[in-house]
This record gives sequence, C-alpha cells and structure tokens, in this order.
Amino acid sequence: MSSEKVGEITMTYRVPYADTDQMSVVYYANYLVYFERSRNEMLRELDYPYTRFEAEGLILPVIQAHCDYRKPARYDDLLEFHAWFEIEGKTRVRACCEILRDGVLLAEGYTVHACVSAESMRPVRLPEIFG
Repeated sequence: MSSEKVGEITMTYRVPYADTDQMSVVYYANYLVYFERSRNEMLRELDYPYTRFEAEGLILPVIQAHCDYRKPARYDDLLEFHAWFEIEGKTRVRACCEILRDGVLLAEGYTVHACVSAESMRPVRLPEIFG
C-alpha cells in the first residue's frame, strides 16, 4: 500500500434527523454513506467524477469496508470529513476517511475498490489520476 495520499479533501456535513436512530445518534451504517460522499467529492476534485469512470467502461466495486467507531455523532452536529486515496497496486485503491466534530475523531475507516472493466468484469489498471 502506498503511503502517498491522492485526492485529499476536507468537507463539512451537518447531520440531518434522518441519519439518526432511536438513540438520537447517527446510525452506524450511515458512516459508510459518509465515506461514499467523501469518495465522490475526492473524485470530483481530481476532475474524474464517477460518471467519467462509467463513460470509460470502468466500475469501482467495493471489495472491503471497515469502520472504527470512537464517539457518537448526533442530530445537527457539524461534521468534518477528512478523506484521501491510497493506492494498493495497479488495480486497487483504498478510500480513507476520518470523521471529526470540533477536532475530535468520531470515526475512521476505509473502503477498498477494485478497478474493473464493466464489460468483462475483470480487473484493469487504475486511471492515471491515481499515479
């Protein structure tokens, strides 16, 4: 795995009521949605939105997901997503994300994606934007 960060971004997100559970905290599975939000913004920042992958006949299926939960986020919290890509070989990329509130780490994790031909469903080399 490369230690080089590619496409690093920071973005904010205010927690809507719909993201919370009966305990008034962000439902655990929503953190993976937050990872996806940050991943999509990183691709936009690299001028390579996911629609471009699709137009080029590529897809990026998730092959691994992991999240460590530290502290709960609640309704109306203003969260900060800090995210970046790490390259894992020629055909895989790890999208890493830290979720903070007022500088306090609430959760951190990643998803690993394979770059795959939509036609053959076989792994292919990542686009040049990943180095």
